[in-house]
Amino acid sequence: MPTGVHLRDARQQLFDAAERVLLRDGPNGLTSRAVTDEAGCAKGVLHRHFTDFDAFLTDLVLDRAAQLETQASALRESAGTGTVANNLTSALTTLFGPIPVALIPLITFRDELRARLRQARPGGGIAILAQATTAISAYLADECELGRIAADADIDSLTLSLVGGGHLLFADRDPGPPATAAVNKLVTAVIADAVQRRPSSTPRIASEGLGG
Repeated sequence: MPTGVHLRDARQQLFDAAERVLLRDGPNGLTSRAVTDEAGCAKGVLHRHFTDFDAFLTDLVLDRAAQLETQASALRESAGTGTVANNLTSALTTLFGPIPVALIPLITFRDELRARLRQARPGGGIAILAQATTAISAYLADECELGRIAADADIDSLTLSLVGGGHLLFADRDPGPPATAAVNKLVTAVIADAVQRRPSSTPRIASEGLGG
């Protein structure tokens, strides 16, 4: 393996290489040697940018978790548009894409990685799941304020059901993720009661029209 290879934006290239290894070989196959071989550089390149391999993995997880914030923002912006079920279906499909789903068992697999993630940010020990939980919870709260979900709905329980159920649907899928219809079926079942109990404005508008 060449030792003089210069990587432009080495951190990002190493992160991308780690993702490819993780998707191909799983958490057990993700080693510093596997990452540098995949990136086409010497092993020393990784250690010039990170103190050790767990430091590299910590930054990798935090970087990918931060990318989910874009999807979280898009979900919140969708509040009040379309249907709640379709918005949540789309969000779960994105939040539990191949990379996030692959990172979750990696975090579970490595105790030191979880410890460093907890030090890096509150709730960081389950960084990817925590990001998804925050996004779904904030969206549901927004829909509550807009009246599309019952005001007395248990947002925490709904969130846990959606995130936990969504993760189970997307984890360990071969050869690919679940069909959109399967995700929508889960979402619809979870939120059915909260949405059905939402007071409808249609009768009120109709009666006002008749009264006028």
